[in-house]
Amino acid sequence: MSDDVTRTRDEIAGVAAEALRHLLWLRDAGVREIAPPAAALRGGDARADGGPVGRREGEGAAVRAVGTSASTPSANSTPTATATPTATTPQTATATATSEKGCGSPALAAIREALGPCTRCRLAAGRTHLVFGVGNPRAELMFVGEGPGADEDRQGEPFVGRAGQLLTKMIEAMGFRREEVYIANIVKCRPPENRNPEPDEMDACEPFLRRQIAAVQPRVVVALGKIAAQRLLADPTPISRLRGRWAEVDGVRIMPTFHPAYLLRSPEEKKKAWEDLQLVMKELGRAPRR
Repeated sequence: MSDDVTRTRDEIAGVAAEALRHLLWLRDAGVREIAPPAAALRGGDARADGGPVGRREGEGAAVRAVGTSASTPSANSTPTATATPTATTPQTATATATSEKGCGSPALAAIREALGPCTRCRLAAGRTHLVFGVGNPRAELMFVGEGPGADEDRQGEPFVGRAGQLLTKMIEAMGFRREEVYIANIVKCRPPENRNPEPDEMDACEPFLRRQIAAVQPRVVVALGKIAAQRLLADPTPISRLRGRWAEVDGVRIMPTFHPAYLLRSPEEKKKAWEDLQLVMKELGRAPRR
């Protein structure tokens, strides 16, 4: 066998292995099917310089379908693509831009890319928009709620309804503008009828929130309400006893307080929530905005 033939086969095997790694990454990001390429890679079509034509065709043919088990192709075989895309299944993976809502840094954009068109729990079936987050990607202050409501689901942004309007006033009273902080939720899709998220739904979504916190690196996270506080702290203590007491998780200071929706129903508790926020302001060296 000539050196040229051996080199060509080695190049095909290298392209196929790289394509396999890429497609397994797509599987982990939630993509379940891909469109087959216009033509499968043929041994005689491989460019000796590893140029873009050979690479693109090889990637399209390396795996039968993303999300199914696949073995590494041998140098003597030509893999084929047999997955047929459906109208509702993404056919290609596109990079998430940092200009997208809540993705203001490469680290956050990578998390949103990994989340993909998420179907990891039952909440995906009823959503209008996946609500990732919003705000300053390097905020020193982050707010975490339990999940989006109807307004948030419609607009694709957390805390934009009546509770969100109250949260904005709370943020401004602390001496911040809304765009200076980062806001997210435990789950990214709206639970039906605004019910509390189920444990398995939070299990599916929480790792992405933890990665968001690690990407933003806030000095303080304010956990809004029982669900957010108990989940972040892994502590079933009622919010009435958790609030106003500092905790720390993964090096980040966490202050639990009442959810703005609860404060709308129980305005007499606003004084306690303000006391909690004043502790946060003291921690951050902020004076209230007059």
